Amino acid sequence: MWPLTVPPLLLLLLCSGLAGQTLFQSPEEGWQLYTSAQAPDGKCICTAVIPAQSTCSRDGRSRELRQLMEKVQNVSQSMEVLELRTYRDLQYVRSMETLMRSLDARLRAADGSLSTKSFQELKDRMSELLPLSSVLEQYKADTRTIVRLREEVRNLSSSLAAIQEEMGAYGYEDLQQRVMALEARLHACAQKLGCGKLTGVSNPITIRAMGSRFGSWMTDTMAPSADSRVWYMDGYYKGRRVLEFRTLGDFIKGQNFIQHLLPQPWAGTGHVVYNGSLFYNKYQSNVVVKYHFRSRSVLVQRSLPGAGYNNTFPYSWGGFSDMDFMVDESGLWAVYTTNQNAGNIVVSRLDPHTLEVVRSWDTGYPKRSAGEAFMICGVLYVTNSHLAGAKVYFAYFTNTSSYEYTDVPFHNQYSHISMLDYNPRERALYTWNNGHQVLYNVTLFHVISTAGDP
Repeated sequence: MWPLTVPPLLLLLLCSGLAGQTLFQSPEEGWQLYTSAQAPDGKCICTAVIPAQSTCSRDGRSRELRQLMEKVQNVSQSMEVLELRTYRDLQYVRSMETLMRSLDARLRAADGSLSTKSFQELKDRMSELLPLSSVLEQYKADTRTIVRLREEVRNLSSSLAAIQEEMGAYGYEDLQQRVMALEARLHACAQKLGCGKLTGVSNPITIRAMGSRFGSWMTDTMAPSADSRVWYMDGYYKGRRVLEFRTLGDFIKGQNFIQHLLPQPWAGTGHVVYNGSLFYNKYQSNVVVKYHFRSRSVLVQRSLPGAGYNNTFPYSWGGFSDMDFMVDESGLWAVYTTNQNAGNIVVSRLDPHTLEVVRSWDTGYPKRSAGEAFMICGVLYVTNSHLAGAKVYFAYFTNTSSYEYTDVPFHNQYSHISMLDYNPRERALYTWNNGHQVLYNVTLFHVISTAGDP
C-alpha cells in the first residue's frame, strides 16, 4: 500500500465516500484507490492498493526520460571529446590563416621593391596556399556548428530536467527525435573534423617504467576533459587487480590510486575502458566482460560466437592475445579470429550495452602474422611485428570492406610491444613496451568537404 497525494477535486469525492470502499479504479493499470480516514485538519488520507504484477506507466515514462537524459549526457561528453581532439587542428588552421595574410600583405607592399626572383618566390608560395582558403573557411564554419550543437545540447538538457522534475511526459517524442538528430549530427561532425587516414606516428614518449614485460594501461575514451584517470593492469593472464590512478601525474608518481578486484580473471592485454566500464576477455573463454568501475560490478557478459581463445589465435607475441577490444570515433570494436575464418583477423562492431555483434568483417589478414592492431575512424591498422623494426603494414577499411598495404614506420624503443591501442579523445597510441608505458602521437590526413554543414 502506498500513500498518495491526489488532486483537490478527487479529494472532495473521496472524503465524501464510505471508508473502505473502492472509489477509483484505473482500467489501464488495474490499481485501486481507497479512503481510510479524514485527518483533524480536514485533509483526506487515502491509500492505493497496487497488484504485485502491475507496473505504472508513469514509472515506465520516467525510465524513458532517464534514458534520454543519459543519452544527452553522452552527447555532451562526446562534444567535449570532439572539441579537445580538434583543438590542435584549429590552432594550426589559425596560424596558416595568419601566414596567408602576411604573405598577401608582403606581395601588395612589394610593388617593385623586391627582385624578380624574390617576388616570384613569394608569388609561388602564395599560389600554393590559395587552395587552402576554402578549407580555412570551412573550418571556421565547423567551429560555429560545434557551438550551435553545444547550445542545442544545453537546451535539451534543460528541457529534460524540467520534465523529469514535473514527472510528466509532454513533448517526449519530440525530444527523443531531437536527441537522435543531435547524435547523428555530432557523429558526422566527428567524422568530418577528427577523422582521416593514418600517415605518420611520432617518436615515442615514455611516461613510466612500471610492472612486468606484459600488460596494459589506458584512459577512458569517453570521459570529459576534466577526467584524466589512468587504469593499469599488469600481466597477460589470470590477473584480477586493476589500479585506478586519479590523474596521469599521479600515475607517473605512483600515488593516489584505488584498487579494483575483478570478479573474474582476464586473458591477454586487449582491454579497453569506455564510458566508465572496463571491457575485457574472461580467462580461458571467449566471453566478453563489461565491468562497471563505479558500482564495482559486472553489468553484462557474453560469448563472442566462434571466437578463438586460450592462445588459439593470438598475435605474434602470444600472451593469450586472442581477443582485442578497441574504441575509436565510432564506438566499440572486437578483433579476434574464428576457425571459420581460417585464422584471419575478424573485426566486429559491438553494442556497448548488450555486447551483441552489430556487424563483422573478415579482413583476410592472418592474425598470427600481426604484431598488434588498433582502430582509427573505422579503419583497422595492423603492425607486421611486435619487435624492433615494426611498422604499420596493413589497413582494412570497414566503410568500403576493402584493404591496402601501408608503410608507416614507428620507433619500437624497447623492442617488445604487448599492447597497442588508439585513444580518439587524445589522438594518441597507448603502448606497453617491455615494461614501459609509452605514448605516440599520430598524424591523420583528411580532406574537408566545403558543402554546407555536417
